[in-house]
Amino acid sequence: MLQPEVAAIAAGLGTHLSFRPVHAASAEIGRLYSSLLTEKHRGTNGIFYTPPLLVCRLLDSAEAAGHDWTMGKVIDPSCGAGAFLVEAASRMVRALGPADPAIVVAAISGRLRGWDLDPFAAWLSQLCVEASLLSQVIASGKRLSSITEARNSLAGWDGHAGGYALVMDNPAFGKLKDSIATRNRFRRSLYGHPNLYGLFMDLAVHLAAAKGGIVAYLTPTSYLGGQYFKALRRLLAREAPPVSIDIVDSREGVFEQVLQEVALSVFRRGSPRRTARCAVLHVNTDGIHVDPAGTLVLPKDPEAAWLMPRQSADVPFVERMLSMPGRLSDWGYAVSTGPLVWNRKKASLHDDPRPSSVPVVWAESVTGQGGFRLKPEKRGHAAFYAPAGPADPNLVAAPCVLIQRTTSKEQQRRLVSAVLPKAVIVAHGKVAVENHLNMVIAARRKPAVPMTIVAAFFASETADRIIRCINASVAVSASEIAAMPLPPAAAIVAAMTKRDPEAALRALYGITA
Repeated sequence: MLQPEVAAIAAGLGTHLSFRPVHAASAEIGRLYSSLLTEKHRGTNGIFYTPPLLVCRLLDSAEAAGHDWTMGKVIDPSCGAGAFLVEAASRMVRALGPADPAIVVAAISGRLRGWDLDPFAAWLSQLCVEASLLSQVIASGKRLSSITEARNSLAGWDGHAGGYALVMDNPAFGKLKDSIATRNRFRRSLYGHPNLYGLFMDLAVHLAAAKGGIVAYLTPTSYLGGQYFKALRRLLAREAPPVSIDIVDSREGVFEQVLQEVALSVFRRGSPRRTARCAVLHVNTDGIHVDPAGTLVLPKDPEAAWLMPRQSADVPFVERMLSMPGRLSDWGYAVSTGPLVWNRKKASLHDDPRPSSVPVVWAESVTGQGGFRLKPEKRGHAAFYAPAGPADPNLVAAPCVLIQRTTSKEQQRRLVSAVLPKAVIVAHGKVAVENHLNMVIAARRKPAVPMTIVAAFFASETADRIIRCINASVAVSASEIAAMPLPPAAAIVAAMTKRDPEAALRALYGITA
């Protein structure tokens, strides 16, 4: 039995929710439920409610891609508190028009499904959907049959493959403990450590009908670029090319305690299309403002990052980049990640210089505006590394351009870079470059572009704008830097030696705004 004060709170909440539309009430219940879970459990399992505005926008996009609510089965394979199921049920009701209430209840009972690992969430989803159909349930005298199920969606989909006209979801974000079973089940989309939302995207392709099945997912934007999602991009390009992708402009205030940039993506199985409509969504208390952002063109390399405008002014800029075949390798450079993973080498790190020890170059050594300082600034960052020997793989003996790996789109610059000075190499022989830095190193004895010009290019506003159209997470990866579309070597040398190199770069990339 509930304590009196708890019962009073519950009654007050019920009274408050009774005056709210069902979709808004179910969203509030979902938000309340997720907030009552421990932060650790919520973060580990990626449990965050979906704002109704984004649910509606994503299902609007699914309709624009061709989904018909009067036909086919619909599923949310991680339904949570039922935000997508409630909205889908409402749209089914509207699409069926003046049909007999018993037919409406039977249609939704037969065509709408929700799965969730959490039994309470599955029960709550069922309750919310039936509440949204209360008038039809009362008029027909028939209860909604069970449409939700407590199950591990990622453990298998026997009997469900290809069975759904629409797969919709806001799957859990975060990493999953690796296992042989997971790796075997999702081998076609896995590269590196499994990510929950990536596995759910693969699952959606399995569940969607092979001819015309639609996938509508709300996920982090990181699948658009980066090495870990290259196999997933290949799968999507081959099996379910994108129809539309909306990027939510604001990270804060959309999901509580979630800072990842998110995308609303719609895919269609069996489609031959190679382009997708792009938009930027500005979400506020008044609703969603849609800023069209041109077209995504899938690259010829199915594993390459998807180059996408981040604002309407980027459209001609991205079009120009798509015509540029050059990459850093054409300039004579390779990109790699700093080899020193400090938390694996704690015993070799120290603050006092010892014989044969070398300085450690940390991310904060790159100070912005091309500045470099060797002295560590952050607590726990030791000044020196004791190598295992002259062939220790953590040692770097060549000048290079250093680029910070972790930045955010809210920062003034995503590319924070500096040259590792030759004087440092001369003074110490070698250094240890830590893992939170990327290194752009000459791949041949005489590169086509001098390193000073490469460094100046990475310090430019244009280079920063390029990476923002490629990168979709807080980590700037070596693969994304290597994928930046570049002009020929002669053209970049000419541009960077002009009186106004920024203006010359903008002209090369067709930037007018």
